[in-house]
Amino acid sequence: MEKKKGKKGIVIAAVVMLAIVIGAIVFLNLNKKKVYRLLKIYEVEGKANVSREDIGNIEPYENMVLESGDKVSLETGKLTIKADEDKYIYLEDDTELVLVAEGDSNNSKTSIDLLKGAITNDIQNKLSSESSYEINTPNSTMSVRGTIYRVCVYEINGVKYTKVSVFEGEVVTRLKYADGTYSDEEVSVKKGKEVIIYDDGTNTDYVSEPSDIDYSELPDDVLKLLDVKIEDNRDVSVSHEEIDRILNGPFTVIFNYQGSEFGRQTVEKNGFASVPVLSPAQSGSWQYDFSTPVDHDMTIEWR
Repeated sequence: MEKKKGKKGIVIAAVVMLAIVIGAIVFLNLNKKKVYRLLKIYEVEGKANVSREDIGNIEPYENMVLESGDKVSLETGKLTIKADEDKYIYLEDDTELVLVAEGDSNNSKTSIDLLKGAITNDIQNKLSSESSYEINTPNSTMSVRGTIYRVCVYEINGVKYTKVSVFEGEVVTRLKYADGTYSDEEVSVKKGKEVIIYDDGTNTDYVSEPSDIDYSELPDDVLKLLDVKIEDNRDVSVSHEEIDRILNGPFTVIFNYQGSEFGRQTVEKNGFASVPVLSPAQSGSWQYDFSTPVDHDMTIEWR
């Protein structure tokens, strides 16, 4: 009889211990705060700032841990944000954004409000089905699962523009209207294409269908970044040779007269185009300051 009681006591103790372990696991899971395993300043040079609601302004430094809701700005220089181990956000001069980050590295939700300026995003691995990565601008929103793309916000004569340039993968865009609502229609921008969205205060729409990227209009730092991605065997939409020519020349200068090509010159980077020996007409002149160094392909008109 004593032997049976001993066995029964062991069983009861085991059951109690198992219940305690299960309870502890449930408690920890319920109280586990889902945060990024990594959200930090990866690289910073120049004049930058991080504004945090409960602290105020903080001068950013490498490996500084960021929090959801931080406003990050770069006046001049270089600043890169790293999220998890595989997402990078490269800021350009005069850029300001707000980060909203939830979840963990496996099921992450990232939202970036780009207030002004431009950023290039590199999401190196495809997001899980429960993850999202969105960028919001004053007139649009865009989402991806894994890609390299640039978003630029700017204003000309009171009209607000958003340009989305996709270098790898695909980006889905939607219009955002003045009342805060979004269009039901989605426009897909594929690798090698870009789209421009405008808001003139009355209408918000696409300037045109997605068109080929004009790489010569990209900042040098973005081209150099894409060149690094090529070296990393990323399938970007431009070649090393194209980037090298845009950055280093030589450049082609075309002279146009009444819509037709009158002549052309090849000029080394920071060299000078020369006034053609022959003139296309007795009156008029070439609309260009020939003392300006040439740093890109250009067309000069006779008027």
